Amino acid sequence: MSNHLMNTYMRQPVTFAKGKGIWLWDDKGEKYLDALAGVAVNGLGHAHPKLVKAISEQAAKLIHVSNIYNIAEQAALADKLCEISGMDKVFFCNSGCEANEAAIKLARLYGHNKGIKTPEIIVMDKSFHGRTMATLSATGNRKVQAGFEPLVSGFIRVPFDDIEAVKQVASRNSNVVAILVEPVQGEGGINIPKDAGAYLETLREICDANGWLLMLDEVQTGIGRTGTWFAFQHTSIKPDVMTLAKGLGSGVPIGACVASGKAAEVFTYGKHGSTFGGNPLATAAGLATLCIIEEEGLRENSEKIGNLIRAGFEAEFKDIKGVTVIRNAGLMIGIELDRPCGDLVKMALEAKLLINVTADKVVRLLPPLIMNEAEANELVRRLAALIKTFLNN
Repeated sequence: MSNHLMNTYMRQPVTFAKGKGIWLWDDKGEKYLDALAGVAVNGLGHAHPKLVKAISEQAAKLIHVSNIYNIAEQAALADKLCEISGMDKVFFCNSGCEANEAAIKLARLYGHNKGIKTPEIIVMDKSFHGRTMATLSATGNRKVQAGFEPLVSGFIRVPFDDIEAVKQVASRNSNVVAILVEPVQGEGGINIPKDAGAYLETLREICDANGWLLMLDEVQTGIGRTGTWFAFQHTSIKPDVMTLAKGLGSGVPIGACVASGKAAEVFTYGKHGSTFGGNPLATAAGLATLCIIEEEGLRENSEKIGNLIRAGFEAEFKDIKGVTVIRNAGLMIGIELDRPCGDLVKMALEAKLLINVTADKVVRLLPPLIMNEAEANELVRRLAALIKTFLNN
């Protein structure tokens, strides 16, 4: 490991050299089952031949031109995203936090256009929206905020899945212009509203009644991970703004802020921009990703395999004390224990399995959307044994 890298990551002691499907090989030739997919990025797994072909062909033609020119690949991906989401316009950037920055700027400009001098956005406890200053300030986690004060103002925090708290804010604050919420909290521990459909539908009603924008952070839930293209499609509503990244480019950096209706017309010339956002290479990767997910039925597979994995763990842990709850929304899976379990990451790595622990006590699994039943059963077998060993120590 280079001594010239900043110490921003607690890196695991492994270097991966190649991948294929849901498997990775390190530089010593050891094989690992990847149940994390680059934290919900590699939805197509590793080295998917159709994706490799699309990226290679595009790189041989044109990698980057400025957004001061028309970009055919960008237009094609925007058309596809609007087709599958039912929304109207797209701004492309490079990451999830940039997509959320765009959404925050859009909401503030929307408020100023309405004559609100200090527009505010309702955000949720235990949320995660990024590590830039505005998205860090919107995030509901003091650990990632500590040391970076003063935070950006303009955010009102309420508990996740608490409609009454939102209504209370609405009754006493005339500066609110939007709600920013994850349909499922990823970093927060795979937190799913008790009635996910009713929660989003009621937030939609509150926004409509007050003239607010409903903005959904689908950076982790989007692109087929929960069994539909976007998590909001499990409900009857449509957001005003939706942010995407992670699985959109299958590893090629890309983010998107997607808007509909009145929100789609807020940004005008010069109000926002990105040097690399939506360049030909990134958008070619994004379009290929969406086409492959569609062609191979990976949305349906995500729901099927996610439910299979949850059922497998429920059977394994039926009589095991220490496992408090198992949650999933497609291939977003959380296994919550009754104690901090960060040591499981190292134990799993030694067992040639890649997992993550978030919110101290939640084992988070985000396997590639291509995972099949045999691979799912192998994941359950390996990880269940590790968790049982951990709980017995």
